[in-house]
Amino acid sequence: MSNLNPLFDRVLIKRVEDEKTTPGGIIIPDNAKEKTQLGAVISVGKGKVLNDGTIRPVQLKKGDTVLFGKFSGTDVKFDGAEYLILKEDEVLGVLES
Repeated sequence: MSNLNPLFDRVLIKRVEDEKTTPGGIIIPDNAKEKTQLGAVISVGKGKVLNDGTIRPVQLKKGDTVLFGKFSGTDVKFDGAEYLILKEDEVLGVLES
């Protein structure tokens, strides 16, 4: 796993890989695929610092599968892997298993 820990209310996400073929068996080339908007939470920050100085903990936890906006967050490469760092409020929802 990663030793990259996000700060404050940010979340480190690893995108879930899309299917490389359609249900009909057509292979989709990498340059024609859109990036998926699903990902697994790798790590979370301590929480958001509120105006009164208290910290509101992040509600997400490691291992959650989340849905996020198409243009949310910042793509980063770390130790040869690609991740997405975004604020907790950019997460649209958590998928229940």
